[in-house]
Amino acid sequence: MRRWRNPPVYRPLEGLSTMEERHLIVTYWFDRATIQELCTQLEPDLMSPIRHPTGIPPDVQVLSVLHFLASGSFQTTVAMASGISQPMFSNVLSRVLSALLKHVRRYIIFPEVEDLPTVKGDFYALGHIPNVIGAIDGTNVALVPPQRTEQVYRNRKSYHSMNVQMVCLADQYISQVNAMFLGSVHDAYILRNSSIPDMMGQLQRHPCMAIGGLWLPQPFVAIDASEESQDQGKGTVQ
Repeated sequence: MRRWRNPPVYRPLEGLSTMEERHLIVTYWFDRATIQELCTQLEPDLMSPIRHPTGIPPDVQVLSVLHFLASGSFQTTVAMASGISQPMFSNVLSRVLSALLKHVRRYIIFPEVEDLPTVKGDFYALGHIPNVIGAIDGTNVALVPPQRTEQVYRNRKSYHSMNVQMVCLADQYISQVNAMFLGSVHDAYILRNSSIPDMMGQLQRHPCMAIGGLWLPQPFVAIDASEESQDQGKGTVQ
């Protein structure tokens, strides 16, 4: 007689309403309302086409991946906390990330002409600097590199990473991300080879600039490289 094992016990959203807000932010890096909205939005992409007792509920998938991304822990550790196996969590991770990418362009949007007055006004309210439409910088996201090419992942702080360029608005919303470059690549090189120069060039008839660190190049015009733009101070891109 074949013995069926009991279905696994997950940790779904039942406990979400009773968790303290601080605990949610520390564990998942999001507040309760954001997690619930994310689960609702991704549910159609995460539902199994065939319902069965061992299917992983969409909310468990989302919470598991958020925990993994927030903690930087190992897949096995996060999988155990969620009541699933590591191989199963690996599939869940791929599925949730793919679902997130389907929606990313709804939220990460570089300002367009009609957005400029609001964006500039928000930045001016913070630091009284006119015409700012973004704050730009790079951040190193640590990883375990391939052994054969580990040296190209080593950044100036001597650990392995991807050098990710991000632009944020005054309200801390991300308006642009470039995660294509390795840790050894300098921030200025990433900027020159990103879509930022073209996007800024499309706004050249409207006075605007991005603020950042001293690594940023002198102001330049992306559309017509033959026209020299005058120096307006380090740390800005016009």
